[in-house]
Amino acid sequence: MRKYFQFDELGTNYRTEIIAGLTTFLSMAYILFVNPFTLSLGAVKDFPNELRIDQGAVFVATALAAAYGSILMGILARYPIALAPGMGLNAFFAFTVVLHMQIPWQTALAGVFVSGIIFTLLTLTGIREKIIDAIPVELKYAVGTGIGLFITFIGLQNAGIIVDNPATLVGLSDLKNGNTLLAIFGLVVTVILMVRKVNGGVFYGMVITAIAGMVFGLIKVPHQIIGAIPDISPTFGVAIKHLPDIFSLKMLGVVLTFFIVDFFDATGTLLAVANQAGLLKDNKLPRAGKALLVDATAVMVGAIFGTSTTTSYIESSAGVAAGGRSGFSAVVTGILFLLALFFSPLLSVITAPVTAPALIIVGVLMASSVGEINWKKFEVAVPAFFTLITMPLSYSIATGIAVGFLFYPITMIVKGRGREVHPILYVLFFIFLAYFLFLRE
Repeated sequence: MRKYFQFDELGTNYRTEIIAGLTTFLSMAYILFVNPFTLSLGAVKDFPNELRIDQGAVFVATALAAAYGSILMGILARYPIALAPGMGLNAFFAFTVVLHMQIPWQTALAGVFVSGIIFTLLTLTGIREKIIDAIPVELKYAVGTGIGLFITFIGLQNAGIIVDNPATLVGLSDLKNGNTLLAIFGLVVTVILMVRKVNGGVFYGMVITAIAGMVFGLIKVPHQIIGAIPDISPTFGVAIKHLPDIFSLKMLGVVLTFFIVDFFDATGTLLAVANQAGLLKDNKLPRAGKALLVDATAVMVGAIFGTSTTTSYIESSAGVAAGGRSGFSAVVTGILFLLALFFSPLLSVITAPVTAPALIIVGVLMASSVGEINWKKFEVAVPAFFTLITMPLSYSIATGIAVGFLFYPITMIVKGRGREVHPILYVLFFIFLAYFLFLRE
């Protein structure tokens, strides 16, 4: 096993890789509880219960998808990169597709599955890299930043910090509500942990917030910590059964958004973490095909289990910082996700005030790429800005992407740089134009 994972060549050992795997797990364990709460629209009080996806089933699906992706990434691609259902895409799934577009979650899962098929086919044919090269880097950064702003906005709403205001649409609450104060406490604690660079700071912030909520009577104390694994049958295989439902103009835009966002996110994460670990050779990723294939198939497997898009996690960088260099650390992370299946009773303490700080901090991390955009070039700044600002204001990741991809060819042509725009961008221009004219309600 040491030889297979190239311990000697990479200068690592079992102890270091196990610690790295544990560090990565703690850094991303929050997704086990945030994902079920998000996909079930737990913070939306007036949403009909019969239309909500089952939280227990999503908890199991999240753990299984993360275990599958992480273990396969470690064994097949041999990279210290873990996978799990991604933040941003789960928000798009719940708030845009299910809540606002009123598409049943069953159909939305089918859309995720189809996007995974497209992802896999493009990876196998090598077209994936060509499309990535065609998208201007500024729009890639803008998409990531916009999703970060959108997630933060959701977190602030869930915390009760930002509320409806008849005069200005949104405004600051009076901050006297107990749950709002709990969320603010959790946010302060999480910020302190992150500033102090505590590995797993987001996860520990949730734990401390939940404990504080129980101490002050804002959260019910669970009867047990370890329990039976919840029933996954409410979501397992639903994506396959509802494949016929995706053949509509409305779902075309949904599938396209699932695909595009994961397209950027997964590839960027793989390159960033591999570079941090010193695994790039001549600025290229060895075994890139295997790594990308794992990432693509994890989308399909996660959808079959019953969760939104599974993708490579930037939190893997925490494990790399702890010394992880081989795929063995990713295997360790995957095994820990399997063990986490027995901690489902803790779902009852994961309320909106507990998850809100995690959403806000993840948004901060995602927005860090805004500095990479060349704001001095107006023809670039306009589509980038419209992309990142439209997402939270329209409450839709899809709309933000569409606006940016519509304006980019226009500003470049007017600037006299139309030839620099890849033909694929012109194709996307008409696709998103159709999205606005025909696919949105």
